[in-house]
Amino acid sequence: MSWLSNLTPPGIKAMFRKPDDAADSLWVKCPGCGEMLFGKDLEAALNVCAGCGHHLKQPVEERLKMIFDEARYAVIDVPPPPEDPLGFRDEKKYIDRLKEYRRKTGRPDAMTAAVGAIEGMTAVAAVQDFEFMGGSMGMALGETMIRAAETAVERRAPLIAFTASGGARMQEGILSLMQMPRTTIAVQMMREARLPYIVVLTHPTTGGVTASFAMLGDIHIAEPGALIGFAGPRVIEQTIREKLPEGFQRAEFLKDKGMVDLVVPRAELKAALARLIRVLTKAGEQADGLSRAAAE
Repeated sequence: MSWLSNLTPPGIKAMFRKPDDAADSLWVKCPGCGEMLFGKDLEAALNVCAGCGHHLKQPVEERLKMIFDEARYAVIDVPPPPEDPLGFRDEKKYIDRLKEYRRKTGRPDAMTAAVGAIEGMTAVAAVQDFEFMGGSMGMALGETMIRAAETAVERRAPLIAFTASGGARMQEGILSLMQMPRTTIAVQMMREARLPYIVVLTHPTTGGVTASFAMLGDIHIAEPGALIGFAGPRVIEQTIREKLPEGFQRAEFLKDKGMVDLVVPRAELKAALARLIRVLTKAGEQADGLSRAAAE
Protein backbone atom coordinates (compact mmCIF):
# COMPACT_ATOMS: atom_id res chain seq x y z
CA MET A 1 0.00 0.00 0.00
CA SER A 2 1.45 3.37 -1.03
CA TRP A 3 1.34 6.60 0.99
CA LEU A 4 -1.28 7.88 -1.45
CA SER A 5 -3.76 5.17 -0.36
CA ASN A 6 -3.72 6.69 3.13
CA LEU A 7 -4.90 10.02 1.71
CA THR A 8 -7.83 8.65 -0.28
CA PRO A 9 -11.21 8.66 1.55
CA PRO A 10 -11.03 5.00 2.72
CA GLY A 11 -7.49 5.56 3.96
CA ILE A 12 -8.43 8.73 5.80
CA LYS A 13 -11.32 6.95 7.50
CA ALA A 14 -8.98 4.15 8.58
CA MET A 15 -6.67 6.67 10.24
CA PHE A 16 -9.40 7.85 12.58
CA ARG A 17 -11.24 4.67 13.41
CA LYS A 18 -12.20 4.06 17.00
CA PRO A 19 -10.01 1.53 18.83
CA ASP A 20 -12.83 -1.04 18.83
CA ASP A 21 -13.23 -0.85 15.06
CA ALA A 22 -9.78 -1.99 13.98
CA ALA A 23 -6.58 -2.80 15.77
CA ASP A 24 -4.46 -1.74 12.79
CA SER A 25 -5.61 1.90 12.63
CA LEU A 26 -2.78 4.35 12.04
CA TRP A 27 -4.17 6.69 14.70
CA VAL A 28 -6.34 5.99 17.74
CA LYS A 29 -8.23 8.56 19.78
CA CYS A 30 -7.63 8.15 23.52
CA PRO A 31 -10.97 7.75 25.35
CA GLY A 32 -9.41 9.39 28.40
CA CYS A 33 -7.93 12.65 27.16
CA GLY A 34 -9.03 12.76 23.52
CA GLU A 35 -5.47 12.90 22.16
CA MET A 36 -4.67 11.20 18.86
CA LEU A 37 -2.16 8.40 19.46
CA PHE A 38 -0.01 6.82 16.76
CA GLY A 39 -0.95 3.13 16.58
CA LYS A 40 2.61 1.77 16.65
CA ASP A 41 3.55 3.96 19.61
CA LEU A 42 0.41 2.89 21.45
CA GLU A 43 1.18 -0.77 20.86
CA ALA A 44 4.75 -0.28 22.14
CA ALA A 45 3.29 1.35 25.27
CA LEU A 46 1.10 -1.72 25.95
CA ASN A 47 -2.01 0.18 24.82
CA VAL A 48 -1.64 2.77 27.57
CA CYS A 49 -1.93 6.47 26.69
CA ALA A 50 1.39 8.22 27.32
CA GLY A 51 -0.42 11.49 28.05
CA CYS A 52 -3.08 10.59 30.61
CA GLY A 53 -2.28 6.97 31.48
CA HIS A 54 -5.65 5.71 30.27
CA HIS A 55 -5.59 1.92 29.80
CA LEU A 56 -7.16 0.99 26.47
CA LYS A 57 -8.29 -2.55 25.71
CA GLN A 58 -5.38 -4.90 25.02
CA PRO A 59 -5.60 -7.76 22.50
CA VAL A 60 -5.41 -11.28 23.95
CA GLU A 61 -2.17 -12.16 22.15
CA GLU A 62 -0.46 -8.97 23.31
CA ARG A 63 -1.53 -9.62 26.88
CA LEU A 64 -0.15 -13.14 26.82
CA LYS A 65 3.12 -11.97 25.27
CA MET A 66 3.36 -9.26 27.92
CA ILE A 67 3.20 -11.59 30.93
CA PHE A 68 5.08 -14.65 29.68
CA ASP A 69 8.87 -14.81 29.44
CA GLU A 70 10.24 -14.10 25.96
CA ALA A 71 6.62 -13.70 24.78
CA ARG A 72 6.44 -17.51 24.50
CA TYR A 73 3.40 -19.56 25.47
CA ALA A 74 1.39 -22.58 24.38
CA VAL A 75 -2.37 -22.28 23.83
CA ILE A 76 -4.32 -24.99 25.67
CA ASP A 77 -6.62 -27.07 23.48
CA VAL A 78 -10.25 -27.03 24.58
CA PRO A 79 -12.89 -29.50 23.32
CA PRO A 80 -15.53 -27.48 21.44
CA PRO A 81 -18.99 -27.56 23.09
CA PRO A 82 -22.23 -27.94 21.08
CA GLU A 83 -22.86 -24.87 18.95
CA ASP A 84 -26.17 -23.03 19.05
CA PRO A 85 -27.85 -25.58 21.37
CA LEU A 86 -31.10 -23.56 21.47
CA GLY A 87 -31.29 -22.71 17.77
CA PHE A 88 -31.42 -19.05 18.82
CA ARG A 89 -32.21 -16.28 16.40
CA ASP A 90 -32.76 -12.54 16.79
CA GLU A 91 -31.75 -10.23 13.95
CA LYS A 92 -29.61 -13.08 12.63
CA LYS A 93 -28.91 -16.69 13.55
CA TYR A 94 -26.64 -17.24 16.56
CA ILE A 95 -24.49 -19.64 14.54
CA ASP A 96 -23.94 -16.87 11.99
CA ARG A 97 -22.92 -14.46 14.77
CA LEU A 98 -20.37 -16.98 16.00
CA LYS A 99 -18.92 -17.32 12.51
CA GLU A 100 -18.74 -13.54 12.18
CA TYR A 101 -16.86 -13.04 15.45
CA ARG A 102 -14.56 -15.99 14.82
CA ARG A 103 -13.62 -14.43 11.51
CA LYS A 104 -13.19 -11.01 13.13
CA THR A 105 -11.08 -12.13 16.11
CA GLY A 106 -9.41 -15.27 14.76
CA ARG A 107 -10.34 -17.31 17.84
CA PRO A 108 -13.11 -19.85 18.55
CA ASP A 109 -14.73 -17.99 21.46
CA ALA A 110 -14.42 -15.36 24.17
CA MET A 111 -11.69 -16.95 26.31
CA THR A 112 -8.21 -18.24 25.50
CA ALA A 113 -6.14 -20.34 27.92
CA ALA A 114 -2.37 -20.68 27.67
CA VAL A 115 0.57 -21.96 29.67
CA GLY A 116 4.00 -20.36 29.90
CA ALA A 117 6.61 -19.08 32.34
CA ILE A 118 6.57 -15.87 34.38
CA GLU A 119 10.12 -15.06 35.51
CA GLY A 120 10.93 -18.75 35.24
CA MET A 121 7.82 -20.00 37.10
CA THR A 122 5.22 -22.02 35.21
CA ALA A 123 1.78 -20.40 35.15
CA VAL A 124 -1.54 -20.85 33.37
CA ALA A 125 -3.47 -17.82 32.11
CA ALA A 126 -7.12 -17.64 31.03
CA VAL A 127 -7.83 -14.40 29.12
CA GLN A 128 -11.22 -13.07 28.10
CA ASP A 129 -11.58 -11.23 24.81
CA PHE A 130 -14.09 -8.38 24.97
CA GLU A 131 -13.99 -8.14 21.18
CA PHE A 132 -15.72 -11.54 20.95
CA MET A 133 -19.38 -10.74 21.67
CA GLY A 134 -18.45 -8.49 24.58
CA GLY A 135 -16.51 -11.27 26.31
CA SER A 136 -19.86 -12.90 27.09
CA MET A 137 -19.87 -16.09 29.10
CA GLY A 138 -21.22 -19.14 27.31
CA MET A 139 -20.54 -22.87 27.31
CA ALA A 140 -17.23 -22.46 25.46
CA LEU A 141 -15.94 -20.07 28.10
CA GLY A 142 -16.95 -22.49 30.86
CA GLU A 143 -15.10 -25.32 29.11
CA THR A 144 -11.99 -23.16 28.70
CA MET A 145 -11.98 -22.14 32.36
CA ILE A 146 -12.37 -25.76 33.47
CA ARG A 147 -9.57 -26.88 31.15
CA ALA A 148 -7.31 -24.07 32.35
CA ALA A 149 -7.83 -25.16 35.97
CA GLU A 150 -7.20 -28.82 35.09
CA THR A 151 -3.95 -27.86 33.35
CA ALA A 152 -2.87 -25.75 36.34
CA VAL A 153 -3.53 -28.65 38.72
CA GLU A 154 -1.68 -31.11 36.46
CA ARG A 155 1.36 -28.83 36.30
CA ARG A 156 1.13 -27.68 39.93
CA ALA A 157 1.03 -24.11 38.65
CA PRO A 158 -0.95 -20.98 39.57
CA LEU A 159 -3.94 -19.93 37.49
CA ILE A 160 -4.33 -16.29 36.44
CA ALA A 161 -7.69 -15.13 35.05
CA PHE A 162 -7.88 -11.89 33.05
CA THR A 163 -11.51 -10.83 33.04
CA ALA A 164 -13.28 -8.55 30.56
CA SER A 165 -16.98 -9.15 30.02
CA GLY A 166 -20.45 -7.73 29.74
CA GLY A 167 -21.92 -10.82 31.40
CA ALA A 168 -23.71 -14.00 30.34
CA ARG A 169 -24.49 -14.79 26.70
CA MET A 170 -28.23 -14.48 26.18
CA GLN A 171 -28.17 -16.62 23.01
CA GLU A 172 -27.43 -19.68 25.17
CA GLY A 173 -30.09 -18.95 27.79
CA ILE A 174 -29.96 -21.06 30.97
CA LEU A 175 -26.93 -22.93 29.59
CA SER A 176 -24.99 -19.68 29.82
CA LEU A 177 -26.06 -19.10 33.43
CA MET A 178 -24.93 -22.64 34.25
CA GLN A 179 -21.36 -21.54 33.53
CA MET A 180 -21.39 -19.52 36.76
CA PRO A 181 -21.34 -22.64 38.98
CA ARG A 182 -19.11 -24.46 36.47
CA THR A 183 -16.42 -21.79 36.62
CA THR A 184 -16.81 -21.79 40.40
CA ILE A 185 -16.00 -25.50 40.32
CA ALA A 186 -12.83 -24.65 38.38
CA VAL A 187 -11.80 -22.27 41.16
CA GLN A 188 -12.62 -24.94 43.76
CA MET A 189 -10.27 -27.32 41.95
CA MET A 190 -7.48 -24.82 42.55
CA ARG A 191 -8.47 -24.49 46.21
CA GLU A 192 -8.41 -28.24 46.76
CA ALA A 193 -5.02 -28.50 45.06
CA ARG A 194 -3.78 -25.64 47.30
CA LEU A 195 -2.64 -23.66 44.28
CA PRO A 196 -2.90 -19.87 43.81
CA TYR A 197 -5.76 -18.39 41.81
CA ILE A 198 -5.14 -14.75 40.87
CA VAL A 199 -7.68 -12.55 39.11
CA VAL A 200 -6.74 -9.50 37.02
CA LEU A 201 -9.83 -7.35 36.52
CA THR A 202 -9.72 -5.32 33.30
CA HIS A 203 -12.16 -2.87 31.77
CA PRO A 204 -15.01 -3.73 31.84
CA THR A 205 -15.78 -6.68 34.15
CA THR A 206 -19.52 -6.93 34.79
CA GLY A 207 -22.52 -9.25 35.00
CA GLY A 208 -22.32 -12.99 35.60
CA VAL A 209 -18.53 -13.02 35.33
CA THR A 210 -18.30 -10.65 38.30
CA ALA A 211 -20.86 -12.82 40.11
CA SER A 212 -18.71 -15.94 39.65
CA PHE A 213 -15.03 -16.60 38.97
CA ALA A 214 -13.96 -12.93 38.76
CA MET A 215 -14.55 -12.39 42.48
CA LEU A 216 -13.25 -15.70 43.83
CA GLY A 217 -9.51 -15.09 43.57
CA ASP A 218 -6.95 -15.40 46.33
CA ILE A 219 -5.74 -11.99 45.14
CA HIS A 220 -7.68 -9.45 43.08
CA ILE A 221 -5.67 -7.07 40.91
CA ALA A 222 -7.33 -4.36 38.82
CA GLU A 223 -6.02 -2.24 35.99
CA PRO A 224 -6.31 1.53 36.58
CA GLY A 225 -9.71 2.96 35.77
CA ALA A 226 -11.35 -0.42 35.09
CA LEU A 227 -15.14 -0.57 35.49
CA ILE A 228 -15.99 -3.48 37.81
CA GLY A 229 -19.45 -4.42 39.02
CA PHE A 230 -22.53 -6.54 38.49
CA ALA A 231 -24.92 -3.96 37.03
CA GLY A 232 -23.64 -0.80 35.36
CA PRO A 233 -23.75 2.58 37.12
CA ARG A 234 -26.48 3.92 34.84
CA VAL A 235 -28.78 1.00 35.70
CA ILE A 236 -28.09 1.46 39.41
CA GLU A 237 -28.83 5.20 39.26
CA GLN A 238 -32.11 4.54 37.46
CA THR A 239 -33.04 1.91 40.05
CA ILE A 240 -32.23 3.79 43.26
CA ARG A 241 -32.86 7.24 41.74
CA GLU A 242 -29.81 8.72 43.42
CA LYS A 243 -26.55 10.16 42.11
CA LEU A 244 -23.66 7.75 42.59
CA PRO A 245 -20.36 8.82 44.19
CA GLU A 246 -17.54 10.02 41.94
CA GLY A 247 -15.58 7.08 40.51
CA PHE A 248 -18.19 4.56 41.65
CA GLN A 249 -17.36 0.99 40.50
CA ARG A 250 -13.96 2.06 39.20
CA ALA A 251 -10.84 0.13 40.26
CA GLU A 252 -9.51 2.82 42.61
CA PHE A 253 -12.90 3.26 44.34
CA LEU A 254 -13.23 -0.50 44.85
CA LYS A 255 -9.69 -0.74 46.25
CA ASP A 256 -10.58 1.90 48.85
CA LYS A 257 -13.68 -0.16 49.76
CA GLY A 258 -11.72 -3.42 50.05
CA MET A 259 -13.18 -5.20 47.03
CA VAL A 260 -9.88 -5.06 45.12
CA ASP A 261 -6.47 -5.79 46.66
CA LEU A 262 -4.18 -3.98 44.22
CA VAL A 263 -4.46 -1.50 41.36
CA VAL A 264 -1.47 -2.14 39.12
CA PRO A 265 -0.50 -0.28 35.91
CA ARG A 266 -0.11 -2.59 32.95
CA ALA A 267 3.63 -1.97 32.61
CA GLU A 268 4.16 -3.24 36.17
CA LEU A 269 1.77 -6.19 35.99
CA LYS A 270 4.22 -8.95 35.10
CA ALA A 271 6.56 -8.04 37.97
CA ALA A 272 3.59 -7.86 40.37
CA LEU A 273 2.34 -11.29 39.27
CA ALA A 274 5.81 -12.79 39.67
CA ARG A 275 6.10 -11.43 43.23
CA LEU A 276 2.68 -12.79 44.16
CA ILE A 277 3.43 -16.23 42.68
CA ARG A 278 6.68 -16.39 44.65
CA VAL A 279 4.90 -15.51 47.89
CA LEU A 280 1.88 -17.76 47.36
CA THR A 281 3.89 -20.79 46.19
CA LYS A 282 6.95 -20.13 48.36
CA ALA A 283 9.00 -20.43 45.18
CA GLY A 284 11.41 -17.83 46.51
CA GLU A 285 12.05 -19.82 49.70
CA GLN A 286 12.62 -22.99 47.68
CA ALA A 287 15.12 -21.18 45.44
CA ASP A 288 16.99 -19.81 48.47
CA GLY A 289 17.10 -23.30 49.97
CA LEU A 290 18.57 -24.77 46.80
CA SER A 291 21.17 -22.00 46.66
CA ARG A 292 22.22 -22.63 50.27
CA ALA A 293 22.38 -26.39 49.66
CA ALA A 294 24.56 -25.84 46.59
CA ALA A 295 26.88 -23.52 48.55
CA GLU A 296 27.32 -26.08 51.32
